[in-house]
Amino acid sequence: MVTLTVIAAVLTFVLLSGAYGVYFAYSNSVVPGLDRVDAEQAVAAMRRMNVVIVNPIFLLSFLGPVITGAATGFLLLGLDETTPALLFFASTVVYLFGSIILTGAVNIPLNNALENSTSTDWEQRWADFSPRWRKWNLARALLSMTSLALAGIGLYAW
Repeated sequence: MVTLTVIAAVLTFVLLSGAYGVYFAYSNSVVPGLDRVDAEQAVAAMRRMNVVIVNPIFLLSFLGPVITGAATGFLLLGLDETTPALLFFASTVVYLFGSIILTGAVNIPLNNALENSTSTDWEQRWADFSPRWRKWNLARALLSMTSLALAGIGLYAW
């Protein structure tokens, strides 16, 4: 059971790192870069990225931490490692709310509005989208970073 726990814990940490990395990169380079090009090009690029990102590798790093984090918590409880287990459970809850629920409640609806808008006022379209999307993506990045830190502390505590 120890080997399975190690695998689950490390996999959780790796998957959380990937998810945090995506949010961090979007916050610090992708969207700020799009803010500096013609709005019509920014809209077109973001719309394409929103389609391309839905792929098996991203989905694994996006959904996987909830499964592996919870599994790690339960496996640690089975080893009588309560403090590390609670840290992995906390990491999972923070990630669930800060990444998955926030994405579904805010960022995906913004992406869908950008995709479905028929306005030809590109500047206004991008102005309606970018600041709000960036703000909530930063929240996802910070919460994912918090989740990653909790998992790291859980590994250290174990």
